[in-house]
Order: sequence, then C-alpha cells, then structure tokens
Amino acid sequence: MDAKTRFDFKSNIEGALKDDQLRKNLRNAMDILVDKRRTVFTDNDELERLRAAGNAIKRRALKQLPQLLEQLEEKCTQNGIQVHWAEDTDQANGIVLDLLHRHDATSVVKGKSMVSEEMHLNRFLEKNGIEAVETDLGEFIIQLNHETPSHIIVPAIHKNKDEVAAIFHEKLADTPYTEDVEELTAIARQALRKRFAGATVGLSGVNFAIAETGTLLLVENEGNGRMCTTAPDVHIAVMGLEKVVEKLSDVPPLLRLLTGSATGQIVTTYVNMITSPRKKGEKDGPKEVHLVILDNGRASILADPQLRQTLLCIRCGTCLNHCPVYVRIGGHAYGHVYPGPIGKILTPQMEGLERTGVLVTASSLCGACGEVCPVKIPIPDLIRRLRNESYDQEKAAVVPGGGYKKNLAETMVWKGWELANRLPVLNEMGTRLAGAMGKHLPKVGPLKQWTSIRTAPRVARSSLHERVRNEGVKNE
Repeated sequence: MDAKTRFDFKSNIEGALKDDQLRKNLRNAMDILVDKRRTVFTDNDELERLRAAGNAIKRRALKQLPQLLEQLEEKCTQNGIQVHWAEDTDQANGIVLDLLHRHDATSVVKGKSMVSEEMHLNRFLEKNGIEAVETDLGEFIIQLNHETPSHIIVPAIHKNKDEVAAIFHEKLADTPYTEDVEELTAIARQALRKRFAGATVGLSGVNFAIAETGTLLLVENEGNGRMCTTAPDVHIAVMGLEKVVEKLSDVPPLLRLLTGSATGQIVTTYVNMITSPRKKGEKDGPKEVHLVILDNGRASILADPQLRQTLLCIRCGTCLNHCPVYVRIGGHAYGHVYPGPIGKILTPQMEGLERTGVLVTASSLCGACGEVCPVKIPIPDLIRRLRNESYDQEKAAVVPGGGYKKNLAETMVWKGWELANRLPVLNEMGTRLAGAMGKHLPKVGPLKQWTSIRTAPRVARSSLHERVRNEGVKNE
C-alpha cells in the first residue's frame, strides 16, 4: 500500500475472516512453521541462552549504531563497495534509479528484500519504464498475481498449490496446468533462468552487515539470491540502518536464531557473504557493488530508550506464525508492508499513529509474540506503549501523530471514573445505578459493539457492601 493511501482496517479484517480458503491456507502453513521451529529448538534452556546472546548482540550494536555505520562505510569503501545514504524511501528509490540509468538497464532481477517493499520500489521503477523481476519463488508467484507479500519470510503463504497452479497456467504463456509441486518449481526456474542470463543489474536485501569487515550477509534457500548478486555486472544491496552488527563473531548466534525461527532450519541452504566486487583474476561476481542504507524513521525510533527495541528485529517472522490475530486474517489485512506483531509496532512509528495507529488495536496481548521472539523484543509492552501514545497530548507524545485519539468525551468519562473511585459517595451511587441498569447497558452505545461478539457481563443488582449490611454482618 502506498504510504499516502488510507486503509479501512476493520473492513480488511471482516473480508479476511469471511475467506474460508485463506484461513485454511494460513492455518495449515502456520502449523507447519510452528512445528518446524519447535523441532529445531528442542532444548529450552539452550534456546534461552541463545536468545539472551542475540538480544545482547543487537543491543550492543544499537548502542553504538552511528559509529558502527561509519565503520561499515569505511570498510565497505576500502573493499570496493560504494555506499549510498538515503534519509527516506524517495531518496532511496532515486539512488537505485540513478544507478540503473547509469548502466542503461531496462530491467533488474531482485532477490527477496523487505526494504525494497518498504520503498515500493517495483511500482516506482515501473513508473520510470524499468521492469523489476522478483526471483524468490514466493515473490515470483505473487508478482505474477499482482499482489504484495503476505508474510515477511513466506510471501505467498496465503496460497495453496492449486491456486499457484492456476496462476502459472494463466500468467505464464504456454504453461500447462499442473498441481505437482516439483513441476511448478521447475516452471518457475525455467522462466527465471532466462532473466538471470540477460540481467545487467541485480538487487538484494541484507540480513546482516558486519562493520568489522565491511561484509554483507544474505541467507536464502533457493539460490536466486546468489544468482542476483553474482550473475549481473552490477549488484545493488538495500538495507535498513539497523541491520549492522559489530563483529563477524556476532553472526553465528544471530544466524542460528534467524534460520531456526524463520524456517525451522539449523542453517539455510545458502549463506552468502559479499565483501567486494569481482577482483582481478576472478571469473565471476559483479564488477560493481552498491550498498544503499535507508533511515526512513529509524533514527527517530533509535532515540527513544524503550521504542528502540523495535530495531532489534532480525525479520524472522516467527511472531507472525504464533500470533492468533495474524493466523486468522493474514498479512494483507494489515494494509502495509510489515504485518503481524512486528508490523503493529514498526509501522506506526514509521508512518505515524494518526494514519496507522489502528494496527496496535489488533492484539489480544496474549504475549505469544514476546515469548517466541528470538532477540527478546518485548512486543506486548511496545504495543501498550503505542496505545498510550495514541492518547497522549502532542507535546508529551514521542511517536508522530501521538494524541490523535484524545477527545473530550472520552476524557470526561475517565475523569468521572477517577472521581467515582476516589469518592465513596459517587462510588456507591455508580454501583447502584449499574446494578439497576446493568442488563440494559450492553444494548446501547459503544458497549453494543463490544458485546455483539462477546457474552455480556452480568452486573449484580446489589453490591457486596449492601449485602453485608442487609445480612447484619458487623463491620469489625
């Protein structure tokens, strides 16, 4: 969704809940991902030690982030990687477009990158006459169907093989209909090989950038990322500035947490470590490597001691897999690039509470996301913080759009609640009124909507104090 487009979250949710096939697809896929994670992390004590290590590594990196970014730029430059800085997505898109024009490229092959989704890069390039070809299988499927990713790790998680078969048959010329998974994969591979062979520029994301060595690390399972970063003459990598870590020795525990949490693997099929363009005498690799480092609100998030924990995220997607809300509505209902629990706390901080603050209401605060987060982000605490920010006065709020929900009527209600709980006389009057009118209250006002899907609470006709007095119990 474009950053300036408003969305109706309630309608999105209602539509998703009515889609029985979507819910079935999500349930089946989530069960598999949750089981695979459970299988790979069998020792809870060891997992907790690993999570603590991952948390400490990322916290240390955030604490010295400006210095690490400078060190990364210095090391990358020494290695021959050209570094570009982008304050926002418009600037990042402009940098990528300029690089493409510089090499007379009319298309670009892309590995999986959530930052490029954040940039809405494909749409931007299309408007400027350049074709962006997604080469990750899941991204390839949804691009053919003109959709955006539904999941951070598994973009086409909302599709089953029958739906994929129909998409390939309809969108790829001379493709017979088949529901055989191996045949579908072969069809995609054949279509994409031609793209790799003719590509001048490849684009990828970055899982971790190591400041100590100036290395860009990418993990994947299909080999398309390696093709995008080695076959074309030019490789452009895009990353959020929080992806930097201090040392090469920081990577193994983070890699273990990422792959285990994301796909239930001890390690992915491909771990790509890019430190320079092709050197003299080498037979493959790009002649140029460019790194675009994007801020897009991250520096502001970093400035708040509590909210900066959002930037600990390593984009594993496991909070989505365990979230009872996401599992029922899928990623598209959220209307933005980052869905699920991490999206609820990241998107409002990037785009403002007034436009996207409704996302933080889509949580039962069950705590599952915080319990499984591999780097121990206290997501429920941050959701509550953002909910509070929605009602704070603008001068007190930290997040853009803070206080947008504050209104006189609600303020007066809470003031009345405060007085009723401070003054015994008002408390007794309120209790009697609730006892007399309790059975009617859910049928009017905002409580009507709340009780439309819940059992209405029963209010006792008399308070405990009244019953004690009526039964003659002495107050001793």
